[in-house]
Amino acid sequence: MKFKLILAATAVIAAAAPSMAQVAGGRIEAVVGYDNVRVDLDDFGFAGSEDKSGVVYGIGAGYDVAVGSGASLGIDAEATDASTRYRVVDGADQGRISAGRDLYVGGRITAAVSPLFNLYGKLGYTNARYKAAATIGGTTISGASNLDGIRAGIGGQYLLGANLYVGTEYRYSNYESGVSRHQVVGALGFRF
Repeated sequence: MKFKLILAATAVIAAAAPSMAQVAGGRIEAVVGYDNVRVDLDDFGFAGSEDKSGVVYGIGAGYDVAVGSGASLGIDAEATDASTRYRVVDGADQGRISAGRDLYVGGRITAAVSPLFNLYGKLGYTNARYKAAATIGGTTISGASNLDGIRAGIGGQYLLGANLYVGTEYRYSNYESGVSRHQVVGALGFRF
């Protein structure tokens, strides 16, 4: 009887080990996906809003600490850039606004759904750079501005091998000055 109980306990621990392996430890990943930037024009004295789409790409890293069987708390950091651009042409006059680099740092909670798949939610601080240039009457002016904001996201990761995973994530960022951003990204990452 004792042997069967020890064997059953060993089987439960062995079954839980793959779940813990996928939600704890360090990770690094490459991300690429859809980027949609919306500017609320009311903040600039015009009616309505304007949005443009592009591609977001970059790298991320994080570290997760197990807080139970198949659950972890972690930190995230990410640096991305985007191809998203606004362009306005009025005769010889023209203007352009470009979404530049975006830096993010935040917290994350992860839960293993199976030994190969986990779900997570994240929340943190984001800082995006926007560059603008305008040519009016033959004179060109340009500048850049950094906007602070908050990001919330949800995602999932599927383990492909011992340490390699693929994932997908939806995230929403809300910046100052009436700028917001929706993104859907895919990731290819490595846990160590």
